[in-house]
Amino acid sequence: MPVQMVGPFPIQVFWLIELLIVIALVFIAFKRPIYEAMAIAFAFTIVMTGRYDLFWSGLLGPTTSGLFYIIVGFLVFAHILGQTRVVEKLINIILAIIGGVPGGAGYVALFGSCALAAMTGTGPGNVAATGVFTIPAMIRSGFPRHLAATVEMAASMLGNQVGPGLNLVAFAILSTLYPDKYSLSTFWLGLYIVFGWLILHRWLTLLAFCKYYKVKPVPKEERPDLARAIKEGWSALLIPVFILGPIIIDSVFKNTLIARYGPDGAKAFSASVLLMAAGFCTFYTIIVGRKEIPGGFNLHSVLAMFRDSLKGVVPVSATIYLAYAIALVFQKVEMSEAIQTWFLSFGLSKVGWALLIVTFTTFLGMVLPGSSQVAILGSAFISTGAAVGVDPFLVAVVMPAITGVMEGMTPPLALAMYTAMGIAKSKFWETTKLSYVWVVGQFVITFLLLIGILPIFIN
Repeated sequence: MPVQMVGPFPIQVFWLIELLIVIALVFIAFKRPIYEAMAIAFAFTIVMTGRYDLFWSGLLGPTTSGLFYIIVGFLVFAHILGQTRVVEKLINIILAIIGGVPGGAGYVALFGSCALAAMTGTGPGNVAATGVFTIPAMIRSGFPRHLAATVEMAASMLGNQVGPGLNLVAFAILSTLYPDKYSLSTFWLGLYIVFGWLILHRWLTLLAFCKYYKVKPVPKEERPDLARAIKEGWSALLIPVFILGPIIIDSVFKNTLIARYGPDGAKAFSASVLLMAAGFCTFYTIIVGRKEIPGGFNLHSVLAMFRDSLKGVVPVSATIYLAYAIALVFQKVEMSEAIQTWFLSFGLSKVGWALLIVTFTTFLGMVLPGSSQVAILGSAFISTGAAVGVDPFLVAVVMPAITGVMEGMTPPLALAMYTAMGIAKSKFWETTKLSYVWVVGQFVITFLLLIGILPIFIN
C-alpha cells in the first residue's frame, strides 16, 4: 500500500505536526488550561484522521485501564500530604542531618523535594509545598536568590519522573506496542533508577555551585535537634517504604508470582499493587498527621480535605486521561509504524537518534507540557528507538525525564521556575540563565542513558 504524502511528510507525520500546532495555539496563544487544549486536541485528532468510529472507543478506553486510577489515587494522596504537614516532618529530619554542612540548605531542598516528588508526581506543586521552607533557608545561608530558586526548581521537577502521571501514559504506550512483555512494577523500578542518575546530577551540580558561591551551613539555631526531629517525624519516613516496598517485591519476585498465580494473576497483581499503595498511604498519612488536619481529626474535616482536593486533582487527571485517549487513537491509525518508516529513511545511528530526540524534546518542552509530548510522540519515540537498536524499555523509562522533567525548567513554559522565582523574589534573566545550567546537565545525563553509557541495570 503506497504511503500518502503531504509535501515531504507522510500523512501521519503531517497529522502530528498539525496536532502540535493546535495544542500550542490553544495553550499559548489563547491561554487556555492544558486540559482544555487536550480535549480540543482529542476531538481534532478524530476529525483530522477521519476515524469517527474511534471516538467512543478512544474516549472511554482509559476508563478500562488501572493506570488512570493509580494516577488519581496518588494525586489525592499528594493533596493529603500537604494538608497534614507530614512533609514538614520529613524536611526537619533531613535538615537536622545535613543542614550543618556548607550549602546544607540546598541539600535539604534537593533531598526533601526529591522525596516529596517521588510521592506526588508534580513539579510546580512540589515547589509550592517545599519551597516556602527551603528557599528562604537557602537565602539566609548565603545562596543568591536565583540559585535558591533554580535548586528548588531542579529538585521538584523530578516528580514527573517517578511520581504517578505522564510516566504511566508512557507505560501504557509501551504495553500497547509490546503486549504482556513488561510489568508495571519493573517499569517503575526502571523509573527510579533513572531518578537516581538525575539526583546524582543535581547533587554534583549543587556541590559545584556551593563551592563557587561559598555558601554557608544553615545557622545552628535554625537546625532542629536530630533526636527530636526523628521522634516527631519517624512515621513520615515509612511512607516511601510503603510505596517502594510492593514495587520491589513485585519486580524481584516476578517469577515466583507467575509460578503461584499464573501469568494473568501476576499481571493483575502488578497492576493493582500501586493502586493499593496509594490508598494505604493516604489512610496512613491521615492517621499520622491527624493533629494537623484543618478543623481537627473528625469525619467532617477529613471529608473536607478530600472535597478540596478536587480543584487540583481533576484538571491534572483530565489532562492525563485525554493524553491516554489520544495515544489510543494514534495506535489504531498506526501512527508509530508510519513515523518509524519515515524516520529510518534518514539513516540515523543510535547516537544520532538519541541526540536528535533529546534535543527535540528540550525545545518542545519550551512550549508544550510533558503529558502532551508523551501522548502525541511517545509511540514514535519508542518505535524509532527500537528500530535503531535502543531498548524500548529504556526509551520508555527515560521518556518522562526528557519531556515532563525538562519542560518545567525550560522557559517560556517553565512553570516550576516561575513558582520558585515568586518565592525567592529573584530576577527573571538571572534565574533563566542559571536554569539552563541545570538543563544542559540533564541533557547530557539523559543522552548518556539512551546510548547505554549510563546503565539502568534491568534486562
